[in-house]
Amino acid sequence: MKKIFFFLLIAIISIIGCKSQKKEIIKPKLVVGIVIDQMRYDYLTRYADRYGEDGFNRLLKNGFSLKNAHYNFIPTYTAVGHASIFTGTTPSNHGIISNNWYDKFLKKSIYCVDDSNYKTVGNSGNYGQKSPHRLYTTTVADQLNLAQNQRGKTIGISIKDRSAILPIGHSANAAYWYDGDDYNTWITSTFYMNELPKWVKDFNANNKADEYLNEPWKTLYDIKTYTNSLVDDSIFEGKITGQEKPIFPKYLKNLRSKNDNYSLIKEVPAGNTFTADFAKAAIIGENLGKSNFIDFLTVSFSSTDYIGHKYGVAAIETEDTYLRLDKDLASFFQFLDTQVGKDNYTLFLTADHAAVHVPAYLQSLKIPAHYINTKKLNNFISGITKKYFNSVELIENISNYQIFLDKEKIESLGLNKNDVADKLAEEVLNFETIYKAVTAKTLQNTNFTSGVLNSLQNGYNQKFSGDVLMIPYPSTLARGRKGTSHGSGYSYDTHVPLIFYGNGIKQGSSSKKYEITDIAPTISNLLQIEFPNGTTGKVIDEVYKD
Repeated sequence: MKKIFFFLLIAIISIIGCKSQKKEIIKPKLVVGIVIDQMRYDYLTRYADRYGEDGFNRLLKNGFSLKNAHYNFIPTYTAVGHASIFTGTTPSNHGIISNNWYDKFLKKSIYCVDDSNYKTVGNSGNYGQKSPHRLYTTTVADQLNLAQNQRGKTIGISIKDRSAILPIGHSANAAYWYDGDDYNTWITSTFYMNELPKWVKDFNANNKADEYLNEPWKTLYDIKTYTNSLVDDSIFEGKITGQEKPIFPKYLKNLRSKNDNYSLIKEVPAGNTFTADFAKAAIIGENLGKSNFIDFLTVSFSSTDYIGHKYGVAAIETEDTYLRLDKDLASFFQFLDTQVGKDNYTLFLTADHAAVHVPAYLQSLKIPAHYINTKKLNNFISGITKKYFNSVELIENISNYQIFLDKEKIESLGLNKNDVADKLAEEVLNFETIYKAVTAKTLQNTNFTSGVLNSLQNGYNQKFSGDVLMIPYPSTLARGRKGTSHGSGYSYDTHVPLIFYGNGIKQGSSSKKYEITDIAPTISNLLQIEFPNGTTGKVIDEVYKD
């Protein structure tokens, strides 16, 4: 009997031990957040047969792809997208309402990360006078620092300053961005440090930019194989300053003098390679993924945006850029395998916004598309206030499809600001390319639960936004007829890739609709840390391994 009891006891202990082991969660040593600037979701499918096995397809095959991920706010701009990905909330909470916007307290237009309280670290210029001070909530990287008492490292990297600074948050060890022109240096701000680390100095001294810019930009493969794109020298493409036509090859060495010298690297695929090179150097230089604490690295590839703006969605230049980026990603993933270890990192890949087809191209196919004349719109709005209130001085600023009223002037004339705003919202709909308009008061008192007005509401910040907000027709841009842009709440701007991969992530895909604000709580939950303090997104639990 005693023997039976003994064996039963051993069995019970073994079962309890097994259950305890199953509950144990092995966290990653490094989290990598990859953002590809201006990547539409359909770039994953449009070029799928041309990608290799080790870049995008590696993530799709072995990670978890959310096929129906969208931005849920307006405007879909770079700064706003990056801030929302990593804070898990929208401009209504985090405060980054555009790249540039009119500050109604300072009475001037401001840039999202400018901060004259700090100086450049890395060269003698002013491009380092930056900080995240206009971001009013924490990021997932901030929460990781709080959870670990600053014992891990958090670093942001991008050619663009805003794309390096906003993702990594307030408590970061560093954010680095590239200063081209004649400087050719990766720099930072005294917000983070007073001197560049040795590995950054060494990287700058190696002068990789010259190596890339001295080579012509030729198509990676025979140009005749680029059947996913329009013909070379399409009438819908822009061109690099100094080129007679937007054709291949592009002799970059000869074009540098007319394109701010080293800044030209931003506008070619080599800019993405250059960014990946710097990210690898950061991982080695900072020993990321090597300690007993979790490190966090954000990498934003910006050249895709510069190229997309110039050439459009359907250009050979765009296709070639993504084929080359696929190779850059493959190299980067293999580097992570070797340097950090295959099972030691978790990453996600997404985009800060997508883009519309060139409206002129859509028009050529008889698809509704428009161009808006902002000067004409401004005059039209002035005409409304003149007609109904006998004054053209009631408007303080018009920008980002928002009207800011001059409240002091309105009050001095004995007018009611709500009456002025209501009349503007009503009458501006008579302008040829404005589709919808609402007042700030409406957004404060009405709950739009779906559609483009819900996106407008999520992008509205009571403290910083204007008094009347407008939405143009779909496929409407305020620019010339060559190249493209973004910013709307329509699907072509909101639908982006979202793939989770690595430690703790299962293989699979989903067509359920998710929002970009779901990324931060999903990563936070994986790391078992508190969510960013403004989070409004939800955890995507179907991406986790059981």
